Amino acid sequence: MSIEIRGPLNLPALREDVELRTADGLRLVGELAMPVERPPVATLVTLHPLPTAGGCMDSHIIRKTASRLPALADLAVLRFNTRGTSSPRGTSDGTFDGGGGERLDVAAAMDFVHERGLPTPWLLGWSFGTDLAVKYGLEHDVVGAILLSPPLHRASAAEVAAWAGDPRRVIALIPELDDYLPPERAREGFASIPDAVLIEVEGGRHLWVGESQTRRVMTEIVAAVNPQALPLPTVWSS
Repeated sequence: MSIEIRGPLNLPALREDVELRTADGLRLVGELAMPVERPPVATLVTLHPLPTAGGCMDSHIIRKTASRLPALADLAVLRFNTRGTSSPRGTSDGTFDGGGGERLDVAAAMDFVHERGLPTPWLLGWSFGTDLAVKYGLEHDVVGAILLSPPLHRASAAEVAAWAGDPRRVIALIPELDDYLPPERAREGFASIPDAVLIEVEGGRHLWVGESQTRRVMTEIVAAVNPQALPLPTVWSS
């Protein structure tokens, strides 16, 4: 039987509810999704949008990354709720700290990745999550950061510029119609990182609504992390 890959479809994966522990004693709820038949070739540590605007580990691009890419691209996907954030998986301890205390949440996720021996970790941030990736990614052993709709609200110019000359990669998907950081402003905001790859998505919007935008995001993620898995299929045969 063949099924079109779209919407909330969950493709086969080994899914495990996990808990992360922060250095300040908080319990963060999350999920690890792994390929079924092969070990992962790389790992995505996902950082969700702004909790005070409804962002969580189930925000649609984060959820679809976990539901599709273990099967389509042999990727491990870790998603979790940062401090004080709720989703159907549960509520993480603590309270939202505007990107400050979340430094320890990113560290807890990376500790988990290393404890499990997950390979080739990348940070995948969306909106608020991109600020966490920019602010704290250089503190960890990651290959790079993939930034979806980066607003550059909480990451300072100095924190952005710190990535210049570092071997870790910065790849940013910039929606043409972004309400917060459209392409022209994005080029200015990332000008201090000469090697940053800015991918301007025609017709794209901050929330990446619609299957065509979702597929574009998935394709660019896989192009960075495991290009041998391209092109991604649009139909799943079981």
